[in-house]
Amino acid sequence: MLRRLGIGLAGLVTGFATPAFSHPHIFAEARLEIVAADDGTLKELRNVWRFDDVFSASVLMDYDKNSDLKLDPSELKEIADTIRESLGDYGYFTFITKDGQPAEVARPEVFNVDYRENQLLVFFVAHPKTPLKIGGKMTVGVYDPTLYTAIDFANDTDMVVEGKGFETCKHKVVRPDADAVIAQNQDNLTEAFFNDPAGTDMGKLFATRMEIAC
Repeated sequence: MLRRLGIGLAGLVTGFATPAFSHPHIFAEARLEIVAADDGTLKELRNVWRFDDVFSASVLMDYDKNSDLKLDPSELKEIADTIRESLGDYGYFTFITKDGQPAEVARPEVFNVDYRENQLLVFFVAHPKTPLKIGGKMTVGVYDPTLYTAIDFANDTDMVVEGKGFETCKHKVVRPDADAVIAQNQDNLTEAFFNDPAGTDMGKLFATRMEIAC
Protein backbone atom coordinates (compact mmCIF):
# COMPACT_ATOMS: atom_id res chain seq x y z
CA MET A 1 0.00 0.00 0.00
CA LEU A 2 1.25 3.46 -0.80
CA ARG A 3 0.69 6.42 1.54
CA ARG A 4 0.95 9.34 -0.85
CA LEU A 5 -0.86 12.48 -1.79
CA GLY A 6 0.97 13.33 1.39
CA ILE A 7 -2.18 12.36 3.25
CA GLY A 8 -1.83 8.75 4.30
CA LEU A 9 -5.07 7.49 2.68
CA ALA A 10 -3.63 4.00 2.88
CA GLY A 11 -4.98 1.53 0.39
CA LEU A 12 -6.37 4.08 -2.03
CA VAL A 13 -3.69 3.77 -4.64
CA THR A 14 -2.51 0.17 -4.32
CA GLY A 15 -0.81 -1.74 -7.05
CA PHE A 16 1.50 1.03 -8.20
CA ALA A 17 4.78 -0.75 -7.58
CA THR A 18 6.73 1.73 -9.63
CA PRO A 19 10.37 2.37 -10.37
CA ALA A 20 12.17 5.67 -10.00
CA PHE A 21 11.48 8.47 -12.48
CA SER A 22 7.76 7.62 -12.58
CA HIS A 23 6.22 10.52 -10.67
CA PRO A 24 3.46 11.59 -10.42
CA HIS A 25 0.65 9.07 -9.85
CA ILE A 26 -2.18 11.33 -8.66
CA PHE A 27 -3.46 14.39 -10.51
CA ALA A 28 -5.52 17.33 -9.33
CA GLU A 29 -6.74 20.50 -11.01
CA ALA A 30 -6.51 23.41 -8.60
CA ARG A 31 -7.65 26.93 -7.91
CA LEU A 32 -6.02 29.27 -5.38
CA GLU A 33 -7.28 32.63 -4.12
CA ILE A 34 -4.64 34.61 -2.20
CA VAL A 35 -6.55 37.08 -0.04
CA ALA A 36 -5.24 40.19 1.71
CA ALA A 37 -6.74 41.50 4.96
CA ASP A 38 -7.69 45.15 5.36
CA ASP A 39 -4.69 45.71 7.65
CA GLY A 40 -2.26 44.77 4.87
CA THR A 41 -1.45 41.28 6.10
CA LEU A 42 -1.95 38.03 4.22
CA LYS A 43 -5.40 36.91 5.37
CA GLU A 44 -5.95 33.50 3.85
CA LEU A 45 -5.31 31.11 0.99
CA ARG A 46 -8.46 29.52 -0.40
CA ASN A 47 -7.71 26.18 -2.04
CA VAL A 48 -9.89 24.04 -4.28
CA TRP A 49 -8.58 20.74 -5.66
CA ARG A 50 -10.40 18.42 -8.09
CA PHE A 51 -8.80 14.97 -8.26
CA ASP A 52 -8.56 12.62 -11.21
CA ASP A 53 -11.15 9.91 -11.79
CA VAL A 54 -8.89 6.98 -10.91
CA PHE A 55 -7.82 8.32 -7.54
CA SER A 56 -11.36 9.53 -6.81
CA ALA A 57 -12.75 6.06 -7.53
CA SER A 58 -10.20 4.60 -5.11
CA VAL A 59 -11.39 6.97 -2.40
CA LEU A 60 -15.00 5.96 -3.06
CA MET A 61 -14.22 2.26 -2.82
CA ASP A 62 -12.26 2.67 0.40
CA TYR A 63 -14.65 4.98 2.26
CA ASP A 64 -18.09 3.88 1.00
CA LYS A 65 -18.77 1.87 4.16
CA ASN A 66 -22.39 1.04 3.31
CA SER A 67 -21.62 0.16 -0.33
CA ASP A 68 -24.26 2.47 -1.80
CA LEU A 69 -21.81 3.87 -4.39
CA LYS A 70 -21.86 7.35 -2.91
CA LEU A 71 -20.20 9.15 -0.04
CA ASP A 72 -22.51 10.13 2.78
CA PRO A 73 -21.83 13.17 5.01
CA SER A 74 -20.20 11.01 7.70
CA GLU A 75 -17.98 9.33 5.11
CA LEU A 76 -16.99 12.68 3.61
CA LYS A 77 -16.12 13.99 7.06
CA GLU A 78 -13.88 10.99 7.71
CA ILE A 79 -12.04 11.64 4.46
CA ALA A 80 -11.68 15.35 5.23
CA ASP A 81 -10.36 14.67 8.73
CA THR A 82 -7.87 12.11 7.44
CA ILE A 83 -6.55 14.42 4.72
CA ARG A 84 -6.24 17.41 7.05
CA GLU A 85 -4.33 15.46 9.70
CA SER A 86 -1.93 13.80 7.27
CA LEU A 87 -1.26 16.85 5.08
CA GLY A 88 0.27 18.53 8.12
CA ASP A 89 3.45 16.58 7.47
CA TYR A 90 3.67 18.22 4.04
CA GLY A 91 2.80 21.83 4.88
CA TYR A 92 -0.71 21.27 3.52
CA PHE A 93 0.94 21.46 0.09
CA THR A 94 0.81 25.26 0.59
CA PHE A 95 4.08 27.20 0.61
CA ILE A 96 4.74 30.89 1.25
CA THR A 97 7.96 32.87 1.20
CA LYS A 98 8.73 36.53 1.88
CA ASP A 99 12.09 37.92 0.79
CA GLY A 100 13.34 34.36 0.48
CA GLN A 101 12.27 33.26 3.96
CA PRO A 102 9.56 30.60 4.36
CA ALA A 103 6.39 31.38 6.32
CA GLU A 104 4.84 28.41 8.08
CA VAL A 105 1.21 27.53 7.35
CA ALA A 106 -1.15 26.86 10.26
CA ARG A 107 -3.47 23.86 10.51
CA PRO A 108 -6.56 24.77 8.47
CA GLU A 109 -9.75 25.18 10.50
CA VAL A 110 -11.94 25.09 7.39
CA PHE A 111 -11.49 21.77 5.56
CA ASN A 112 -14.19 20.03 3.53
CA VAL A 113 -14.46 17.41 0.81
CA ASP A 114 -17.19 16.51 -1.64
CA TYR A 115 -17.72 13.93 -4.37
CA ARG A 116 -19.26 15.25 -7.58
CA GLU A 117 -19.41 13.79 -11.07
CA ASN A 118 -17.09 10.94 -10.06
CA GLN A 119 -14.38 13.28 -8.78
CA LEU A 120 -13.18 14.03 -5.27
CA LEU A 121 -13.15 17.74 -4.41
CA VAL A 122 -11.15 19.21 -1.56
CA PHE A 123 -11.84 22.71 -0.21
CA PHE A 124 -9.77 24.32 2.53
CA VAL A 125 -8.62 27.69 3.80
CA ALA A 126 -5.00 28.06 4.91
CA HIS A 127 -3.46 30.87 6.96
CA PRO A 128 0.10 31.87 7.82
CA LYS A 129 0.90 30.56 11.29
CA THR A 130 1.95 34.04 12.38
CA PRO A 131 0.74 37.37 10.88
CA LEU A 132 2.56 38.11 7.63
CA LYS A 133 2.74 41.67 6.36
CA ILE A 134 2.39 41.96 2.59
CA GLY A 135 5.47 43.56 1.07
CA GLY A 136 8.86 42.94 -0.46
CA LYS A 137 9.12 39.89 -2.69
CA MET A 138 6.68 37.11 -1.93
CA THR A 139 5.87 33.77 -3.50
CA VAL A 140 2.92 31.47 -2.95
CA GLY A 141 2.82 27.97 -4.37
CA VAL A 142 0.69 24.87 -3.99
CA TYR A 143 2.49 21.62 -4.73
CA ASP A 144 3.41 18.20 -3.39
CA PRO A 145 7.09 18.32 -2.35
CA THR A 146 7.35 14.58 -3.01
CA LEU A 147 6.20 15.05 -6.64
CA TYR A 148 3.85 12.09 -6.19
CA THR A 149 0.81 14.30 -6.71
CA ALA A 150 0.61 16.76 -9.60
CA ILE A 151 -1.25 19.92 -8.57
CA ASP A 152 -2.10 21.62 -11.85
CA PHE A 153 -3.34 25.17 -12.42
CA ALA A 154 -4.76 24.85 -15.92
CA ASN A 155 -5.02 28.60 -16.48
CA ASP A 156 -3.27 31.59 -14.96
CA THR A 157 -6.70 32.81 -13.84
CA ASP A 158 -6.88 29.80 -11.51
CA MET A 159 -4.30 31.48 -9.24
CA VAL A 160 -5.36 35.00 -8.21
CA VAL A 161 -4.78 37.71 -5.60
CA GLU A 162 -7.62 39.61 -3.95
CA GLY A 163 -7.86 42.56 -1.55
CA LYS A 164 -6.62 46.13 -1.11
CA GLY A 165 -3.35 44.92 0.37
CA PHE A 166 -2.19 43.95 -3.11
CA GLU A 167 -3.19 47.20 -4.86
CA THR A 168 0.37 48.59 -4.91
CA CYS A 169 1.94 45.24 -5.80
CA LYS A 170 2.75 43.62 -9.10
CA HIS A 171 2.07 39.93 -9.44
CA LYS A 172 2.45 37.19 -12.02
CA VAL A 173 1.97 33.46 -12.33
CA VAL A 174 5.26 31.65 -12.99
CA ARG A 175 5.30 28.26 -14.67
CA PRO A 176 8.79 26.70 -14.61
CA ASP A 177 9.85 24.79 -17.70
CA ALA A 178 10.53 21.24 -16.49
CA ASP A 179 13.19 20.57 -19.12
CA ALA A 180 15.01 23.78 -18.20
CA VAL A 181 14.84 22.95 -14.49
CA ILE A 182 16.31 19.51 -15.11
CA ALA A 183 19.07 20.91 -17.31
CA GLN A 184 19.99 23.59 -14.77
CA ASN A 185 20.00 21.16 -11.83
CA GLN A 186 21.39 18.04 -13.46
CA ASP A 187 23.98 17.48 -10.74
CA ASN A 188 21.35 17.56 -7.99
CA LEU A 189 18.72 15.41 -9.68
CA THR A 190 20.23 12.09 -8.68
CA GLU A 191 18.49 8.74 -8.45
CA ALA A 192 18.03 9.41 -4.72
CA PHE A 193 15.97 12.48 -5.59
CA PHE A 194 13.55 10.49 -7.73
CA ASN A 195 13.29 7.75 -5.11
CA ASP A 196 12.76 10.17 -2.22
CA PRO A 197 12.20 13.72 -3.48
CA ALA A 198 10.63 14.75 -0.17
CA GLY A 199 14.07 14.71 1.41
CA THR A 200 15.64 17.01 -1.17
CA ASP A 201 13.38 20.11 -1.25
CA MET A 202 13.71 20.16 -5.04
CA GLY A 203 10.03 19.73 -5.86
CA LYS A 204 9.47 23.47 -5.51
CA LEU A 205 11.59 24.09 -8.62
CA PHE A 206 8.91 22.46 -10.77
CA ALA A 207 5.90 24.09 -9.11
CA THR A 208 3.61 26.76 -10.57
CA ARG A 209 3.68 29.75 -8.22
CA MET A 210 2.45 33.30 -7.78
CA GLU A 211 5.22 35.88 -7.50
CA ILE A 212 4.31 39.19 -5.83
CA ALA A 213 6.49 42.30 -5.69
CA CYS A 214 5.49 45.33 -3.60
